[in-house]
Amino acid sequence: MKVLKKQTNSKMCIICGIETNAGVKASFYEMEDQSVIALFNFKEIHQSYPERTHGGMITAMLDETIGRAIWVYEPNTWGVTANLTTKFRKPVPYNTPLKAIGNIIENKSRLFKGVGRIETLDGIVLAEAEAVYVKLPLEKIATSNHEDVNIYIEDNIKEI
Repeated sequence: MKVLKKQTNSKMCIICGIETNAGVKASFYEMEDQSVIALFNFKEIHQSYPERTHGGMITAMLDETIGRAIWVYEPNTWGVTANLTTKFRKPVPYNTPLKAIGNIIENKSRLFKGVGRIETLDGIVLAEAEAVYVKLPLEKIATSNHEDVNIYIEDNIKEI
């Protein structure tokens, strides 16, 4: 599937932040089917039991992926999670290339709803989520300056 656009990263986000050693440093892409796909590897530091990624990190990845899916339709919209339900299907490994896929299934003036999943690169579903977000301007989400938001990192990925 063709990549239409690479999304931005931030400096310190635990999922997409490029300057945090504990982070996943995921890259997110807007796809031709209006989904968002993240390519990433959880690290050993993200484990719960040995060889398994912590459920909180799995949920955080799904939250970030679904929340970013609104940018396909509304590039300047930010959302705050109101409700998130995660279903864990199989153990999620770390130090393994994975992908997360997010889609918007409902978009209203003040809320949006989406679904997401984490898969192996060959398509085995490891976890799924459904979430509802409240749309808010960035100034109402964080009062500090927003210099760590929207850092663009170039790469050459054209298809996923």
